[in-house]
Amino acid sequence: MIECKNITKVYKNGDEETTVLKGVSFKIEDGEFVAITGPSGSGKSTLMHILGCLDTPTSGSYFLDGRDVSKLSDNQLADVRSNQIGFVFQSFNLLSRTTVMRNVTLPLVYSGVPDAEHDGRAAQALRAAGLPEERWNFKSNQLSGGQIQRVAIARSLVNNPSVIMADEPTGNLDSKTGEIVLGTFQQLNKEHGATIILITHDSDIAHHADRVISIKDGLIIEDKKNTKQKVVDHALL
Repeated sequence: MIECKNITKVYKNGDEETTVLKGVSFKIEDGEFVAITGPSGSGKSTLMHILGCLDTPTSGSYFLDGRDVSKLSDNQLADVRSNQIGFVFQSFNLLSRTTVMRNVTLPLVYSGVPDAEHDGRAAQALRAAGLPEERWNFKSNQLSGGQIQRVAIARSLVNNPSVIMADEPTGNLDSKTGEIVLGTFQQLNKEHGATIILITHDSDIAHHADRVISIKDGLIIEDKKNTKQKVVDHALL
């Protein structure tokens, strides 16, 4: 699924160089739920940008579904982002005066999926994300924070991506609502087999994943299975 081999990232500002990633290597298999965690400045956000094909490594290789995406052109990377990676961000990034269905179908428009398939694929994604059907024709500014994030999760699923990347997805939510969203990711992983990479600075949130990769100063300092996973009560969902 995903394999990083000795990934480095160096930023240059004139004669000054800053090395953010210092030879990062790991694999993520299909169907894993992995949290990448570390303090501010650890390199986790830079790594997420590389994994999400928003940036390229200075050296090393990144394979997604057996393809070395670290060598792709900008247009090829855009195609990978559109069709193989689903993004969920802290800031939701929905159109506030647009219906839930329209927000979820937008990626299909840009991917060239036939119009006749839009509503069916959006409905499937919304059901998987756990948003009640009576909310589907609401505008996103009529929803609660947790419901909005579920719409964002559905939007990330609609193109049937290889992997879902969630960047601090509970950062704008209260703790109870955050638990509901994390439970939604757990449900997608366990019941639908979704591969999920969760980026967070919060170790408590990271422990909702099956595996935790910890980064500090551009290096992986720990990579282990989570034997004490926090499982969200399905009654909350």
